[in-house]
Amino acid sequence: MKTRTMPAGKFKAQCLAVMDEVQKKRQAVVITKRGKPVAKLVPVDLADDEIIGSWRGKLKVVGDIVSPALSSKEWGDLG
Repeated sequence: MKTRTMPAGKFKAQCLAVMDEVQKKRQAVVITKRGKPVAKLVPVDLADDEIIGSWRGKLKVVGDIVSPALSSKEWGDLG
């Protein structure tokens, strides 16, 4: 599928409609300024873009992650 190109002025005037079209057709739009690409509007893939909770069920905490790694005596021995 070919990427659509659109001048910035036209994008500004039709922004909401273009966003709806990108979502519906799953086709990116490159926005240009004076004929040169400056931005790309792409459809979001929510399954891959969700950061919060993405590691849930994939990691296991082992040991104490709250207490300091070294005691105060061990800290003193470092200097």
